[in-house]
Amino acid sequence: MHERLLIEQITKSYPAPGGSVDILRGVSLAAEPGETVAIVGPSGAGKSTLLHIVGSLDQPTSGSVKLGETEVTALAGPNLAAFRARKVGFVFQDHHLLPQLTALENVLLPTLTVERKPDNETRARVLLERVGVARRMDAFPAQMSGGERQRIAIARALINGAGLLLCDEPTGNLDRDTGAAIIDLFLELAGDGVIVLMVTHNLELAARLGRCYELRGGLLVSTTPIPGGSK
Repeated sequence: MHERLLIEQITKSYPAPGGSVDILRGVSLAAEPGETVAIVGPSGAGKSTLLHIVGSLDQPTSGSVKLGETEVTALAGPNLAAFRARKVGFVFQDHHLLPQLTALENVLLPTLTVERKPDNETRARVLLERVGVARRMDAFPAQMSGGERQRIAIARALINGAGLLLCDEPTGNLDRDTGAAIIDLFLELAGDGVIVLMVTHNLELAARLGRCYELRGGLLVSTTPIPGGSK
């Protein structure tokens, strides 16, 4: 059973000569299981910073992130590592697949950090089928197209049962049709109850998600993207 995401009054500041620089100034957002949310905005607005905080890769200056009953921003050490491994999946602009491993082996890699289960390989094969690249499971990354590599990265992000998928420019290295196919896949996964939170410059793709916000002046502002444009 996937869980609700609640982001409350997140701020992030960095020290700088003459005083601190405020990147996030009180970001709040709630998303229910199965929702898809896009965040757009110019480079340097803090989109990736927000995504990293939500995924526990970075700590906020203040505020909190909760997934279900777990306050993510209060976790540390082994508890934080266990949460990240089991609850959150990351998809970046670069697929970060290991070149010496096959597709199946890359998908199975995150299972090494959690309790081993006898059905891990079966689940990996099912996920590769789910994302449409089952026929490539024995291929190496260098033998695949960009779209295939990104689909395998998505399967890898879901192998431990994550209910929150955080996507940072996931279509940035893909052509228009392949990028659209990746969004199709995100929408299908949302149908399974996964929350998809995606940072993108592409307004055409952002418009296909359930909600869209612009990160402006350190705050989230609801917006309606104009399909066909990019930002």
